[in-house]
Amino acid sequence: MNQSTTLAQSVGSERIPSANKRRDYLKRAFPFYLMIFPGLLVFLVFRYVPMFGVFIAFKKYSPFRGVWQSEWIGIKNFVRLFTEQDFLLLLKNTLYLNLLDTIIAFPFTIMVALLLNEVRKKYVKNSIQTILYAPHFLSWVVIVGITMLFLRTQDGGVNVLLNALGFDSINFFADPGSFRSIWLFHNIWQGAGWGAIIYLAAIASIDPALYEAATMDGASKLRQMWHITLPSLRTVIVIMFILRLGNFIDVGFEHIFLLQNPLNLQVSDVFETYVYRIGLVQGDFSYSTAVGLFKSVVGLVMIVAANTIAKRLGEEGVY
Repeated sequence: MNQSTTLAQSVGSERIPSANKRRDYLKRAFPFYLMIFPGLLVFLVFRYVPMFGVFIAFKKYSPFRGVWQSEWIGIKNFVRLFTEQDFLLLLKNTLYLNLLDTIIAFPFTIMVALLLNEVRKKYVKNSIQTILYAPHFLSWVVIVGITMLFLRTQDGGVNVLLNALGFDSINFFADPGSFRSIWLFHNIWQGAGWGAIIYLAAIASIDPALYEAATMDGASKLRQMWHITLPSLRTVIVIMFILRLGNFIDVGFEHIFLLQNPLNLQVSDVFETYVYRIGLVQGDFSYSTAVGLFKSVVGLVMIVAANTIAKRLGEEGVY
């Protein structure tokens, strides 16, 4: 009996410090949780709560009958999507634009970070960073508007220069090939500087002793970049690439829509603009939801597959 009482007292005495530690931790961490709460609330309200609406992808949705009372039609909306005449065109345009962005814009962002890291004068580096970051804060409406002013056929700056050099004017927005070039240039111009921030942060964590040792061994800046900086960035590059694959079938609506016109529709029509026409213009909410769900599933599969491959190759991956 005495042994049982002693054991209970010892267990109780062990729990008190543990409870005090948890209470002290929560007290210290409370301001940080308070800072996280607004963002978490926005994420829950605008990301998770709307997920219940995906049910209408399997229904013939009627706004008058509501989500739950609408007729259940199973996978008919998905069958319609895969048998749609424009499906292959939409898929081709979406994949082509994303391939361009992944092959050209993604490495360009890394290159910007590597070049910025080599600028030694602080005020010069800060000035360049400010110039490169600024386009990120411009809306696509402003960016496309400026582009249209420069590329107008009659009095745009580019065509005025071409005419002065003896060349004919080019109608850039009527040329399907020009659409992809303009779209890619916009992505690089707006996102390269901002996207380089995470790589610059990773570069800042590299041990300076590695560079000092390489300099003493006679390694040039290019060799230091190739043998020290890039290998140190490998984990970050793999993670960012995996996350990019999650949006591989999502090229963004606003940018494409603003550049789109009937003359370049054959190369600019993607799933986002298709959903806009079907869902908002024609009011077919069930079918447009099915298209959106298809995109989400493809993105999830690509993230899981890429993360699994990265793990098997010895990288850390996203999870």
